[in-house]
Amino acid sequence: MEPNLITIILIASASSAAGVLAGMLGIGGGIVIVPMLYYLLTYFGLDQSIIMHVAVGTSLFIIIPTGLRSAFEHSKRGSFNQSIFKKWLIPIALGSALGSYLAGITSFKGLTLLFATLASVVSYQMFTSSIKDESLRIIEHPLLNISPFFIGIFSSMMGIGGGNLSVPIMSYMGIEIRKAIGTSSALGIIIAIPGSIGFVISGYSLPNLPDYSLGYVNLLFAAFIVPLTILFVPIGVRLAHKLERNRLLRIFSMLLAVTALKMFWDIFSS
Repeated sequence: MEPNLITIILIASASSAAGVLAGMLGIGGGIVIVPMLYYLLTYFGLDQSIIMHVAVGTSLFIIIPTGLRSAFEHSKRGSFNQSIFKKWLIPIALGSALGSYLAGITSFKGLTLLFATLASVVSYQMFTSSIKDESLRIIEHPLLNISPFFIGIFSSMMGIGGGNLSVPIMSYMGIEIRKAIGTSSALGIIIAIPGSIGFVISGYSLPNLPDYSLGYVNLLFAAFIVPLTILFVPIGVRLAHKLERNRLLRIFSMLLAVTALKMFWDIFSS
């Protein structure tokens, strides 16, 4: 892989956008990083059977430092729910570990289809929802108690920080949107650590991996991307605290919809 000017511009643009979105929406940036890596690896002519796995594994690794910066910035502004974080910590980590294993045995099209389908569902849910009460009472429901485990599974399989799943659920529970975003940033780290370890293990010693790979995690791409995501996170955090809450949800939903449509196109046109 020899990056040219176009690929460098693409990496820089996507990395900056991922940092802003990680800070603004608590999503870790994977919703941007995964498609960007997917298209770059395709452009470089890598084996199609491993492209999505490398994109997802590398994205999870990138989410660790990006999520740390985002969680720190949100915490400084009081946007963090310690009770939810403690309650979700263990189940979300266990789900992530299982998700990374399942991703390792899932086909390229299967993993891509899962990503696109879940993004579509969440996009619709967020676009049609609204938050009207700043101090909603927390809703208790048995399904909400097991949701962190499944958030961990799906997020790890898709290479995302889980904010596109955890933020809507926390909002439904009555957590104020900015606290949901800040808490999601911290939970993204918990998803990314066991998830990236799982992708390292499942891809270890496989042939046809790109240079500078540790299993399905490509350290070269991570070295290019992480500095920019970290640099741009504070901008996203500031935007999150300036934008009206329902506008945040609408932005989130449109981002997911565009990503999902593009991936569906790639699956069914190939």
